[in-house]
Amino acid sequence: MTTIVPVILCGGSGTRLWPRSRTSHPKSFLSLVGDETLFAQTLTRCGDRTRFADPVIVTGKAHLGHVEETLARLGLAARIVVEPEAKNTAAAIALAAQTLPDNAIMLVCPSDHHIADGGAFGEAASAAADLATQGWLVAFGIAPTAPETGFGYIRQGAEQGAGYRIARFVEKPDLETAKGFLEAGGYSWNGGIFMFRADAFLAELEKFRPALALAAAEAVRTGADDGTCFHPGAAPFSAIESESVDYAVMEQTERAAMVPVRMGWSDIGNWVALREARAGEADADGNVVRGRADLVDCSNVMVDSDGPRVSVIGLDNVIVVVDGDEVLVTSADGAQKVGKLPGAANQQEDKAG
Repeated sequence: MTTIVPVILCGGSGTRLWPRSRTSHPKSFLSLVGDETLFAQTLTRCGDRTRFADPVIVTGKAHLGHVEETLARLGLAARIVVEPEAKNTAAAIALAAQTLPDNAIMLVCPSDHHIADGGAFGEAASAAADLATQGWLVAFGIAPTAPETGFGYIRQGAEQGAGYRIARFVEKPDLETAKGFLEAGGYSWNGGIFMFRADAFLAELEKFRPALALAAAEAVRTGADDGTCFHPGAAPFSAIESESVDYAVMEQTERAAMVPVRMGWSDIGNWVALREARAGEADADGNVVRGRADLVDCSNVMVDSDGPRVSVIGLDNVIVVVDGDEVLVTSADGAQKVGKLPGAANQQEDKAG
């Protein structure tokens, strides 16, 4: 069996889950679904050492303490790469690739997603590894369950080994276009989970973003290792232009492939997505409650309070969140705009990858 190296991108402020998620304590380190944090769940999903090697975690200085605390609590070993500053996913992955052997099979995972079916995730990883060993750059194609307009899509192409070639990547569509994708079939959500050989990724990065590849290599060459963490050189890294791996490599390469997977995936991108991920906790009227709350004649209401009792009467499709002295009340339709609130928008972004 091919050994896979999980590369976990760990950072972000999660402004769309304000006020629970803050710059100092982003959603990766919150217990949003189940009793463990999303980051801890990501580590556990990759915990089978017959399939996965110890992970490489790419994070920023602001989140290093959270990362180290979680690893210690779970008794796990990992290699930590500490980004000097946030430069988006292409640079974060390039740093990890530069620190690994050329033939390492990298499984790139965000640290703040929820996956309900770990078995399906593992099976998809094995299928993707078969393609990655042949030099393909593989995306996990998430089986769509609704005409979502908040995700990019992947158009499935011809069969290729254990998966398919990618015909094209599609930007976030409008609602009618998304409905058409589901009716047509052959379209998957792009969940930002990728797998490739380290050398294959770096070769494509050098082809399409040579300046980024050179700067990442120089940052690693001039970096310092303190035994637990690797600190890339700050000066060369600062020259990198921030860009996602999707734009920099995956949408450019002719070696893009995908494996379709149905694994109960959610990026927990807003309060409505979290309510859906907590559907197993709902009562007969679709209400989901964490904390102290009294609901009368309500349906599809979610209350998440860390202390004060919340009382709601006669409302439908509303979300109420209490975090310390901050209170959020929004309709489900308004949840997409939470990140634009002054309390959320004024937080400094600190995204690793």
